Amino acid sequence: MEGDGRHRLFVALPVSEPEVGLLARWQAAELGARKDMRLVAPSNLHFTLAFLGSRPSTEIEPIVDELRVVAASARRPLLHARAYRETRSVGMVVFEDEGGHAGRLADELAGGLERLGVYERERRPWLPHVTVARFRWPPGLRPEVPSLGEVSPSEVALYTSVLRRTGAQYEIRESVPLGG
Repeated sequence: MEGDGRHRLFVALPVSEPEVGLLARWQAAELGARKDMRLVAPSNLHFTLAFLGSRPSTEIEPIVDELRVVAASARRPLLHARAYRETRSVGMVVFEDEGGHAGRLADELAGGLERLGVYERERRPWLPHVTVARFRWPPGLRPEVPSLGEVSPSEVALYTSVLRRTGAQYEIRESVPLGG
């Protein structure tokens, strides 16, 4: 929590333990120990649905209520790793959203959070991905895509992001099962 009762919040689909282990081994094998990048800690791997930024404590309960509403009617997504991609500051594994369930969840959640006044939808379409590395300049890597099989998150969670010298630490505040 920030000093004034505010929290850095985001909503995400957690990555399950088996997939976290596979991704961590893939990170070590394919991205390696490089001085020009920082691998995302296994405990911080997730599919971000909405970054809410710094929000007052009073908004947490309405956000969680909205998560419950959206999650109750959501179907579990079926995601398959399809590519590694770099932006100007992160490396990510991009996923195929079989059936579009994750995309619909992200869209419905964005709409509900916008109605609450706690989120402004990004202009670009939502992309199912897991950030696996951070860097100052893209290293131009072209690793093989990790073999994860079918990834099917069973819950959606509200996270708190605590900034530390060693990087952000993410903690689940509330988790809600998908499909009721």
